[in-house]
Amino acid sequence: MLVRMSVPPRERPSPAPHRPSRIDDPRWGRAYFAVQALAGAAWWIGVFSVPGIREATLGGIAPVPMAALDLPLFVLASLLVALGVRAAVWVIAPWTILVALGMVAYATISGEAGWGALLMIASAVASSVAGCLVLWGRLPREIIARGPFAFRPASRTGRRSNLRRTGLQITVFWGLFLLLIPAAILPLEYRWGLHIEMPLAVRLGGAALLAAGSALGIWSAVSMSTRGEGTPLPSAMPRLLVVAGPYRFVRNPMAVAGIAQGVAVGLIAGSWLIVAYALCGSLVWNWIIRPVEEADLEERFGEEFMAYCARVRCWVPRLGRG
Repeated sequence: MLVRMSVPPRERPSPAPHRPSRIDDPRWGRAYFAVQALAGAAWWIGVFSVPGIREATLGGIAPVPMAALDLPLFVLASLLVALGVRAAVWVIAPWTILVALGMVAYATISGEAGWGALLMIASAVASSVAGCLVLWGRLPREIIARGPFAFRPASRTGRRSNLRRTGLQITVFWGLFLLLIPAAILPLEYRWGLHIEMPLAVRLGGAALLAAGSALGIWSAVSMSTRGEGTPLPSAMPRLLVVAGPYRFVRNPMAVAGIAQGVAVGLIAGSWLIVAYALCGSLVWNWIIRPVEEADLEERFGEEFMAYCARVRCWVPRLGRG
C-alpha cells in the first residue's frame, strides 16, 4: 500500500481520477495481438509436426476439430485486431476465456495437457487486457476503487485501534494470498505435470526471504498505523504522511514485502508456478492498482505528493536519503 500524505486529507472522500500510464495506449494492444497471431500460427504448426508439442499442450484432444475452431477464432481474429479491426476483440476475448476454462477442466480431470491449460490461462488474461487497450485506449482501473475498496480516510481513532485493524487486515490478506491461493496452485502444478524439483538450498533461501519480507511488511504496517493514523486498507487510509521507517527508502514497502513473500512461499514449496503467480501479482499492482492510488493521492495532496514522488522512488530505494 502506498504511503499517505503529511497533512490531513479533506474529510470528503473523492473517487480516484484516471491517470494514464505508459501502458495506456491502444498500440500496445494491437502489438500484443500481432504477436499472439504469429505465436498461435507457430503453435498449430508445431502441434501437427512435433508430437511432443501436441502431447504437452493438447494431450488426448483431437487436433483437427480443435484447429477448425481455433484458427479462425484465435489466430485470424488476433490478426484482424492487429490490423485495426477492433470488433474482432469481441470474438477472441470470449473464445480464449472459454478455451482456458475448458483446458483447465480437461487438464485437472485427465492429468494431461498441463502446458496447454497454463498457456491458455495466460492468453485469456493477456487478450482481455489487450482488448481493453484496443477498445478504450486504457485499462478500466476505476472499477477497483468502488464499493468497499473506495478510497476513504480512516476515522479518527487511537493507535491501538489502528493497530488492531491493521493486524486483522494482515491476517486476512496473508492468509488468502500467501496460504490459500498457493495451496490451490501447488496441487495443480503436480496434477498438470508442470512440477520441477528444486534443491534444498533454494527452499532454505526462500525461508530467509520470507522472514525478511514479513519483517518488512510488519514494519511498514506498524509505521503506517502509528504514524499515519490509518490502516493499509483503501477504505481506511492513513491520514498523514509516513516518512519514517521503510517509507524513507521506497514509496511502497508493503508491496515490495508482499511480492517478496509470495516469491518466498513459492521457493519454500518448491513451486515455480507459485513464484510466477507472485511476479504476476507485481505486474497487476504496478499497472492497475498503483496508478489509481497515485492519482487519488495527487488529486487530494497536490504538490506535496509530487515532491515526495520526486524524492522517493516507487520500487528501487535511494539509500541514504530520508
